[in-house]
This record gives sequence, C-alpha cells and structure tokens, in this order.
Amino acid sequence: MTQLKKIITGIAVAGTLASATQAVAATRDTINIVGSSTVYPFATVVAERFGSTGKFPTPKLESTGSGGGMKLFCAGVGTEHPDITNASRRMKSSEFTMCNDNGVKDITEFRIGSDGIVIASSNEIDNIDLTLEEIFLALAAKVPGKDGQLIDNPNKNWSDVDSSLPNKPIRVMGPPPTSGTRDAFVEIAMEGGCKKFDITKEMSKNEKKEFCESIREDGAFIEAGENDNLIVQKLTSDTSSYGIFGYSFLEENAGKIQAAHIDGVEPTYDNIASDKYPLSRSLWFYVKKQHMGVIPGMQEYLNEFFSPRAMGKNGYLKDVGLIVPTKDQWKELQKTAKQLPSMTGNEL
Repeated sequence: MTQLKKIITGIAVAGTLASATQAVAATRDTINIVGSSTVYPFATVVAERFGSTGKFPTPKLESTGSGGGMKLFCAGVGTEHPDITNASRRMKSSEFTMCNDNGVKDITEFRIGSDGIVIASSNEIDNIDLTLEEIFLALAAKVPGKDGQLIDNPNKNWSDVDSSLPNKPIRVMGPPPTSGTRDAFVEIAMEGGCKKFDITKEMSKNEKKEFCESIREDGAFIEAGENDNLIVQKLTSDTSSYGIFGYSFLEENAGKIQAAHIDGVEPTYDNIASDKYPLSRSLWFYVKKQHMGVIPGMQEYLNEFFSPRAMGKNGYLKDVGLIVPTKDQWKELQKTAKQLPSMTGNEL
C-alpha cells in the first residue's frame, strides 16, 4: 500500500463535518460531479439510473478532465465546490496536498474498475500493430540520433519509424495535459517505450523525465480536447489519422473504428481485465467526505454505483464497457461506501 493510499483511506480528522457546516451558509439538493472524460460515460449512466428510479435529482456531471476535476474538487468545502471527482489515474501527492491546504481534509478513494487506452483509426484502413518503442519514436519530442545524441523527432511518416508501418504521415489526435488519459498514456506508453533505449540508463531522474514525457508539438500530435466522442467522429471520416482514448469509446463504436494491437495484444475486455494488454489502467473516483450526510443523495448514489444491477456480473456498467472489479474488490467497495456518513440535516 502506497503512502498516499494510506493517507487517503486511513485519515480521520476530528471535526471535519462541523467545519464543513460552518463553511458556507447555503444548501444544494443536487450532487455535483466533475472530472475524467473517460469515467464520465460510466458516471452518467449511473446518474441517469439514479435520477430516474429514486427520490433524488439526477446528479450534475461535468467532463473537465482528471486534472481539471482535481483542481475544482480540491478548491474547498461548501456547496460551490464539487462533491465527487472522477479520475482516469490516481490522485497525485501534490493534489492531495492542495486539497488539504484548502480544507478538504477527509477524502475517500474508490477504484471502480479498469480501462484500456487505445490507438484507434477508421475501419476503412488497414489496422496496425505497434510496439511501445514505436509509439515513442512516433510521438516523442526528441529521439536518439545515430550518434546517440538526442535530436528533434525527424520521423514524418509511420514508415520512418519502421518500414513495416504505413507510408503515411504521423497524425495522432489525443487528449490535452489536463486529461487523466493523457497522464496515463505518457506514463504507460511513452515512458514504457522510452525505457527501451540504453541512453536512458545514463540520465538523471529529471533528464529521463523530460526526455520520456515530452510529446512533440510539430503537428504530428494534435490536442483534440476533453471530448473523446469528437475524436471518434473525426476518425470515422478521416482515414489519415489515429486517435487516443479509452476502450469504452471503442466498444461503443464497434463497426466504425478499430484499434491497433500493442506489442501483439488486441485491446479486448478480457485482455484488459487480465492486464495482458500493455495500455491497461485503473479508474477512480474521490468522494468529499465532508459533504456526505449534508448533500442529499450522496450515499444513495454510491449505493447505486456499487449495486448488483450496476456492477454485478450482468450489470449495466459492464454493458457500456467498464471492466468491473473482481467480486472481492466489489464487495470491498460496497463496504467502504456503507461506512460513510448518512444524512444528518446539516448545511454546508
């Protein structure tokens, strides 16, 4: 267990609910959720079921990206601040510190399942198989030159990376720096490919970070915003580009787009669930415990998210592409949710 996880899951701060009550003399009857564009479709499905079948309003959801959601979530306690933030990567230590500095001192973390990052294209072109090293050589700002020194990335076409790849310009649409998908892609794909080069063994930690995490800005990589559906729409009419997004968007658009195999492994539900697919990652959301028992319906929303109809073997979250947790992990999520405060009638 990491130190951050111990802090998040184990922290107990006396008087947090009382301080939250004093924060803002206002009320709100609708749950406010922000964060990851990857988690957004799953949270939206749960929110719609929750709103249509219960006594509480449908939660308000905003797709801000994981980083943007963390900033909003950690800005403070009170009805003007979100109750829950979704994330397609784990909360960073710096974000936890930001929360703590702004009075958000009691946070509960939920790992809600898994997802895979795909590099997709139109079904109308031949599919490709990429290695992590080839991904890095295609998208890195700098690559090793023939003399072993770092040079600006000279690869214009995929065939410049490897002769077996298409002789077509490298054009990849992907998420912006505020996105958890971008963070995860850099960590898993870019750093994974970067480590294949011997030159990194001689680098300092900071040098390696700069080299491995920098994505080229010469037009080969195109920041396409937080809305992954827009990337999908562009790919269906553009046979010259590729797009980076979560597996669920691939599944939703089966028949229109296809995904590259990574290191010979196809991004399928089973391959992602078993971590065989190299670009698998975990999905999360974070609950502001100081808002629990104050904002109506928060406990009930969690109960719906972790219910058998949502997360069970034949649940609707699986139907929309979430790789759900194992049975034991699911039971632990339910247990954690039930331990959070219920309605008290306090105001924020």
